[in-house]
Amino acid sequence: MIAALQRCRERGVPGVRLVQAGYHMRSLSLYLKLGFEAREHLSCLQGAPIGQSVPGCTVRLATEADLTACNQLCFDIHGVDRAGELAQATARGQAQVVERAGRITGYASVIAFFGHAVGESNDDLKALLGAAESFGGAGVLVPTRNGELMRWCLGHGLKVTQALTLMSLGLYQEPAGAWLPSVIY
Repeated sequence: MIAALQRCRERGVPGVRLVQAGYHMRSLSLYLKLGFEAREHLSCLQGAPIGQSVPGCTVRLATEADLTACNQLCFDIHGVDRAGELAQATARGQAQVVERAGRITGYASVIAFFGHAVGESNDDLKALLGAAESFGGAGVLVPTRNGELMRWCLGHGLKVTQALTLMSLGLYQEPAGAWLPSVIY
């Protein structure tokens, strides 16, 4: 980890983020000693597809024409975009967008452990989760403090399978909207 952080410093990276397994106290201790801050408690959720739409929200596959709006939405919420990851997910046919009143209000690179999502509101995330054909890998990560979304997920049969901690070192902007992190972010 020290070598990885040194490489980040050499490249001038303003901040480093990681997701730490909540049960692993040695890694939590290591990251805290290295200066990381615990930013968010996460719950990994898994279960059968929900198969439910949200009134007023339309979910569809993302297209290349959607990337600018999606990247702006991510920037508005996180202060950065994830253009490369989103473009790759769109090219693979995995990314989805939510539209309300004719405009994009949310997107997901993929609803999975290695995917991320953002939305103007929890309804956008509910629409994406409700439309997901599966919850890939270990499941989907949800910020535990988003009680409304957690209750909705649990009420639709998803189960918490593990607890995790989003940690950062250096630059971090508190998200300003609804979001689902990726294990790689």
